[in-house]
Amino acid sequence: MTDTPAPDNGFFGHPRGLFVCFTTEMWERFSFYGMKFLLLLYLTKYHLFSDANGLEVLGGYAALVYAIPVIGGLLADRYLGMRKAVIFGGILLVLGHLGMAVEGEQARNEGGQIIRDEGALQVFYFSLALIVIGVGFLKPNISTIVGRLYSQDDHRRDAGFTIFYMGINIGAFAATLLCGYLGETYGWRYGFGAAGIGMMIGLATFIHGQKHLHGHAEPRDAALLKQRSAIGLNKELTIYLCGLLAVVAAWRMLQFHGAVGTTLNVLSVAVLVGLAWFITTKCNPVERSRMLVLITLTISTVVFWALFEQASASMTLYADRVMDRHIFGIELTASQFGALNAMFIFLFAPVFAWVWTALDRRGLEPSTPVKFALGIAQAGLGFGALVIGAATPGEAGLVAGYWMVLAYLLHTTGELCLSPVGLSAVTKLAVPSVVGVMMGSWFLATAYSEFVAVQLAKLAAIKTV
Repeated sequence: MTDTPAPDNGFFGHPRGLFVCFTTEMWERFSFYGMKFLLLLYLTKYHLFSDANGLEVLGGYAALVYAIPVIGGLLADRYLGMRKAVIFGGILLVLGHLGMAVEGEQARNEGGQIIRDEGALQVFYFSLALIVIGVGFLKPNISTIVGRLYSQDDHRRDAGFTIFYMGINIGAFAATLLCGYLGETYGWRYGFGAAGIGMMIGLATFIHGQKHLHGHAEPRDAALLKQRSAIGLNKELTIYLCGLLAVVAAWRMLQFHGAVGTTLNVLSVAVLVGLAWFITTKCNPVERSRMLVLITLTISTVVFWALFEQASASMTLYADRVMDRHIFGIELTASQFGALNAMFIFLFAPVFAWVWTALDRRGLEPSTPVKFALGIAQAGLGFGALVIGAATPGEAGLVAGYWMVLAYLLHTTGELCLSPVGLSAVTKLAVPSVVGVMMGSWFLATAYSEFVAVQLAKLAAIKTV
C-alpha cells in the first residue's frame, strides 16, 4: 500500500509553484512595461530620433515581441520543456534590460546635422533583440506552467489563473510608475536599470523555486534533447544556438525600418491564403461558417489593438508635449500615465465579471461579436476624449490631464470587453484540426496590429530634428 501525497496548498490554498510563476511573471512584466513606456521618449529626447523613426523602432520591437512567442511555445512543447525555456528566456531578458542602461553620449545637433553615439545605438538595438527573443521563450511558457500545476477538474484552476494575471497587472502598474519616474527624472539609465533589476529578481525567484513545479514543466522526451542534430551538437544546445542566432537576426531587422512590416505582410497573406484554401476544401457548411466568424473576429482585433497600443506611442508623446500632467495636485511624467491601464483593470475586471454573469442569468449577455464591437467602439471614444481635450485647452494652452485619464478608462473598459473572450473564441469556433494554427494566427494578428499602430501614430508625428 502506498501513501497518497498530500496536496500542495502552500500558497493561499494553491500550489507553491503558482507563487513561483506569479512572482516570475510579475517581475518580467515589470521589466517589460518599465522599458516600453520609456522607449519612444528615450529615442526622441536622448538620441534625437524623429518621431517617425522612433515610432518605427517601437513598432518593429513590439511586433516581434508578439510574434516570436508562437515559436518559443512550439519549441518548448516539442523539445525543451517549459522550465528550460523560461530560464533561457529569462537570461536573455536580464542581459537585454541591463544592456538598455548603456546610454553612451547624448546625441547633439551641430549645424543641422545630428551626431549620435553609434556604438551605444548598436548596444541598444542588440539589447532590444535580446528582449524580443527572451520574451519569446519566457512569456508563452510561464502561462503554460500555471495550467499544468492543476488537474483539468481542479476547482482551483480558474482562481489560480486569476491570481497569476493579477501579478501581470501589479508588475505593469509598479513599473510604469517607478521606471517612468526614475527614467524621466534622474536619467534614462536609472529607469532601464530598474527594469533590469526587476527581471533579475524574477529569474532568481524562478531558479530558486523551480523545485516546486514538481516535474510539470519538464521536456516531453528528455532523451530527444540528447540526440545529435545535423550540426553535430545535441538538440538542446542546437535550440539555444538557434535562439542566439535569432537574436542576431532581430538585431538586424530592428535597424532596417520596414523589414518587420514586410515580413508581417508576407506572413499575413500566406496565412489568409492557406485558411481560404482550408475553409473552401476541408470544411462542411457549419465549420465554414464558424471559421469565417473567427477569422472576422481575429481581423477586427487588429483595429482595436492598433488603437489601444497608441498608449506607448502617440499618447505618450501627447502627454509629454501638450498636456498639463498635474492630476489631483501631483505632477506625473508622460510615461507614468501608462499605469492607468493596470489600475483600471484592478478596479473594473471584477465588475465586468459580475456584469457578464448577471446578464447571463437573465439571458441578456452580449454575444462575442457584440462584445468585440463594444471594445472597438470604446477605443474610438477614448480618442474622442483626447480630441475634445485638444479643442478646449487651459489658459496655458495645455490639455487637462483628466482627458487622458478618461481616454485610458475607455480603452481599458474596451479591453475588458474584447480581450478575455478572444482566446476563448479561438478554442470554441476553430475546427479541432487547426486550433493551433488559429491560435498562432491570433497572435500574428496582434503582432500585425503593432505595425498598423505605428502607421497611425506617424499621422500625428511632428518633425523634431
